[in-house]
Amino acid sequence: MVQYSQTRFDASFSALSDATRRGILEQLGRSDASISDLAERFHMTLTGMKKHVSVLEQAGLVTTEKIGRVRTCRLGLSRLEEEAAWIEGYRQLWAERFDELDKVVEQLQQKERDDGRAERE
Repeated sequence: MVQYSQTRFDASFSALSDATRRGILEQLGRSDASISDLAERFHMTLTGMKKHVSVLEQAGLVTTEKIGRVRTCRLGLSRLEEEAAWIEGYRQLWAERFDELDKVVEQLQQKERDDGRAERE
């Protein structure tokens, strides 16, 4: 497998591990929003939302811009392409393993059917 930046992956997967942060990304995928708007939408304090946004920002998933007193959030530049490729590599590995397991199970089932026919004869 290709080597990836462990630190970047840790930050990305850590950020994505939280349901609230995934929800924030979904919301920002629809439109930019202020931290206040996000806090209200997710029923949390401004401090709590700032912490979530900070984690997303450190992972490159969100960017923020302060205009006056309002900090606006938008999707960041990270497109998770390397992370998706890493996941796809493991998906393929497991798919191959399950395909091999399916073949073994089919062989065992065929043997059972053949043995059952032999006993009846």
